[in-house]
This record gives sequence, C-alpha cells and structure tokens, in this order.
Amino acid sequence: MDSLNTFFFSGYPYVVIVVFLLGTIYRYKKKGYQVTSLSAQFLEGKMGFWGSVPFHWGILMIFLGHIVAFLLPSAVIAWNSNPTRLLIHEGVNFTFAAALVVGLVALILRRLTNPRIKVVTTPMDLFIEFILLAQALMGCWIALNYRWGSSWFAADLSPYLWSLITFNPQPETVIAMPLVVKAHIVAAFSIFLIFPFTRLVHILVAPFHYIWRPYQVVIWYWDRKRIRQTSTAWSESRPRNT
Repeated sequence: MDSLNTFFFSGYPYVVIVVFLLGTIYRYKKKGYQVTSLSAQFLEGKMGFWGSVPFHWGILMIFLGHIVAFLLPSAVIAWNSNPTRLLIHEGVNFTFAAALVVGLVALILRRLTNPRIKVVTTPMDLFIEFILLAQALMGCWIALNYRWGSSWFAADLSPYLWSLITFNPQPETVIAMPLVVKAHIVAAFSIFLIFPFTRLVHILVAPFHYIWRPYQVVIWYWDRKRIRQTSTAWSESRPRNT
C-alpha cells in the first residue's frame, strides 16, 4: 500500500504532466482538424441543450472553484471563517456539482438512445463521459460525507499540489485522507492523462476571444426578395454579391 501511495501521489502526477503536454502538442500540431468537439446539435438539439448547458456550466464553475482554492488558499480560508459565507460557498459548489451530474446523465442517455447521435459517437466519447460522471458523483459524495471540503482543500491539498510544482512532493497529508478522497484525486489526475485523446481537447480552440472582439458587421448585398422567391430559376453558379 505504501508503494502504491508513493506512486500515485509522488510519481504519477509527473507522468500525467508529460503525457498531457506531449499528447496535446502532438494532436494540435499533427491532427489539428481533430481538435474539435464534433458538435451534434444539428442532429438532435432538445435533449442536447438540457445536457450541454448544465454540463458546461457545472464543469466550468467546479473547475474554477478548485483553481481558486489552489491559487488563493488563504483567501478561501478567510472567506470560510464566517459560517454564513461557508454555507453559501459549499451550497453553490454543490449546486454546480449536481448540475454537472444532471448534464452528464442527459448527455450519456442521448448518446446511448438517439440513433442519429449513436452514429457519430466513439467509444472514447462514452468512456470520458462515464469517467467524468464517476468523478462528479465522488465529489458529491465527499461533499455530503466530509463536510467543508473547500476549507480542507485549501488547507491540505493546496500545499500538496504546490509541493508537486516545486518538485518536492509531500504527499503525507493526502495519504492520510479517506480512500474516496484519494480515489477522487487519482481520478482527477487520470482525466488530465487521457485529455489529449478525448473530445475535451477542444477546450484549446474554444472561442473565448468572442467575448471581447468587436461586433461583426454583416451586410446583405443581394436582392433578398428575388433570391427568396420560389419561382426564381435554379442556377448552378452561385449568386454574385452586387
């Protein structure tokens, strides 16, 4: 058991980082056209909406919450020092975690039951969604049974993660944690390990620049009434902008 703990919490994170970086760079450089989420919205939109929206909001907010606790542990502990703020913090986190679970269940059912979606679904698509679902369920279980996770994450896990960054692993605190918490940590590392080989890699080309770019001005130069008339003769050549 000691050797497994040493591997998973001292050596495994570095294996993950190497595979994550090399795999992501290789896929982006050599298989750039595969760096996409392969959206199937045009094949089925209703169930996809109720799965995609809670999934994306849930995973984004949960990820940001972990990042804040990692980068600003003192600020998180100070915020949680007030019982009311602590309850609000934990409640909001659990709400987004529940949204993530609901979204993943909807997306998995959509892939398993919709004939049109099944055609464009790969085994890796289902594999990563089941892994994320298991991870989200473990997170909810930990939140309910080992309360105030945001505080002990900031106090115990953040120093451990920083020790990995400084190449001085200090996993003692993590090794002493309950088995489900350790499984949650190893699963998180594993998600990053398989990241380059899944549709999650489309995060690299997410159009975040749309948030601050100027509005795009679109001007129609065609005679819309003439173009849209059903009586207009069909032509092999594309209408010209005039």
